[in-house]
Amino acid sequence: MARHVYSCAIRWSDMDAFGHVNNVVFLRYLEEARVDLMWRLATETDDEAFEGGSVVARHEIDYRKPLVHRHAPVTVETWVTKIGAASLTLAYEIKDEDTVYVRASTVVVPFDFEAGRPRRLTRVEEKFLSEFVEETPVRGKRKRDDQSEEAVAA
Repeated sequence: MARHVYSCAIRWSDMDAFGHVNNVVFLRYLEEARVDLMWRLATETDDEAFEGGSVVARHEIDYRKPLVHRHAPVTVETWVTKIGAASLTLAYEIKDEDTVYVRASTVVVPFDFEAGRPRRLTRVEEKFLSEFVEETPVRGKRKRDDQSEEAVAA
């Protein structure tokens, strides 16, 4: 299936005292990509998609390499790893052509703000999300940068 690809500018203010993108800023990059996927792209497909809103229930982030300021944007690839009745899980990679800086996931819960409670995904939302479903390898044996794919599979 397809991944959503978002080009994210690196701002000078994203740097911390150590000269690289601060760990908290990566959450903003994930948010920018998620908003672009779920609100811009989904509503272009069907204006009823995600109109009820959603909330983030969980983030998980693996910081792989430091990212320093540059003028070229970084790429945030986003895909869906799970669609439940009342939640979905997104996976991300923040990267450029030859380096993955961050791997992350977010559990998103559709939410009815008027009622003040979670809601189920609509059929329109499920259909849209299904275009981006991709299986993510099971965690546990994680490939190190100096390990081949064959060594991880063994």
